[in-house]
Amino acid sequence: MTNCLNVFHGKTVLITGHTGFKGSWLSLWLNHLGANVVGLASGIPTSPSHFSAIGLEHLLEDHRIDINDVKLIKNLIDDVKPDFIFHLAAQALVRPSHKDPLQTMRTNAMGSANILDALKTVSKLTIAIMVTSDKVYDNVEWEWGYRETDRLGGKDPYSASKGMAELAIRTYVDSFLNSVDSPVRVGIARAGNVIGGVDWASDRIVPDCVRAWANGDSVQLRNPLATRPWQHVLEPLSGYLNLAAALFKDAKLHGESFNFGPPAQQNHSVGELVSAMSEYWDQVRWEDVSVDHGGPYESGLLKLNCDKALHHLSWQATWDFEDTVRETAFWYKRFYENTSKSIADFSLSQIAAYVEAAKLKGISWAQ
Repeated sequence: MTNCLNVFHGKTVLITGHTGFKGSWLSLWLNHLGANVVGLASGIPTSPSHFSAIGLEHLLEDHRIDINDVKLIKNLIDDVKPDFIFHLAAQALVRPSHKDPLQTMRTNAMGSANILDALKTVSKLTIAIMVTSDKVYDNVEWEWGYRETDRLGGKDPYSASKGMAELAIRTYVDSFLNSVDSPVRVGIARAGNVIGGVDWASDRIVPDCVRAWANGDSVQLRNPLATRPWQHVLEPLSGYLNLAAALFKDAKLHGESFNFGPPAQQNHSVGELVSAMSEYWDQVRWEDVSVDHGGPYESGLLKLNCDKALHHLSWQATWDFEDTVRETAFWYKRFYENTSKSIADFSLSQIAAYVEAAKLKGISWAQ
């Protein structure tokens, strides 16, 4: 247990979206840190799932509640009285946002508002980390990284829903949670494109690849030249934990937003990611269908500037692109090999390896 993260030991932590990709990793990590984890989700979003594979339901208090049910959310928060809340529940995919934009906006924007509305009447110190997305920025495909003060926007329903969520968060912070004696402290987290073991969502490049390659099929690449700030899932999660710990110790960051992503030079194209992943698999194939895929708008270039997180939280990325791809591939290979070693133990070993790598790099939160 690290000096920075021991603040979670013995604390009650509510995680919305705990059955999903990021949520299941965060739940496992916090359980390992000695937190009493309470999960809120409407269901398990994919099959297979990390949640099921590691038996996460036995490691936490599992509640099946729709993020749009404001009454049940308030009742749960009143009952468990969490010390920390990590709000990750979301409709996180671009294509479904085009098929049902209203549901995406309800889930992402109103879901965030529902959490904060339930916090208006709490009487104990509660730290709420509201996770949005790097897609909140009005992306004009600059060559330099977006800063937290840059203009928000959104050319597609998913991006717009996350921008709307940020407006709702800002409204609640400024209108209801901004008094000197407010017991609620809010942090906003924006993360770049995340990969890593356990992601089984459709229309995401890594799970699309491993599903296809495991069956000997070819992968269709819709936009192989698009570049993204790829990072392992543990990177932003360490940022969320650091932001929560900082807010717990000091209120000066209340209401502030932070980018969590890799260095700008770690931006790589979709094609480069697939090529790097293929080194860990046999008989892989892919094809470029970018001319005629007929899909929704997808940005070609997106970079983040994470200097604010470095300055205020002493946070920086730990794993480079090669580390990120290797650890991602290793997790999926272990899953498909179905060895006697449990998936939970293997996931915990990756968390331990990540923390150790941060220590070796001298990153302060891990010392």
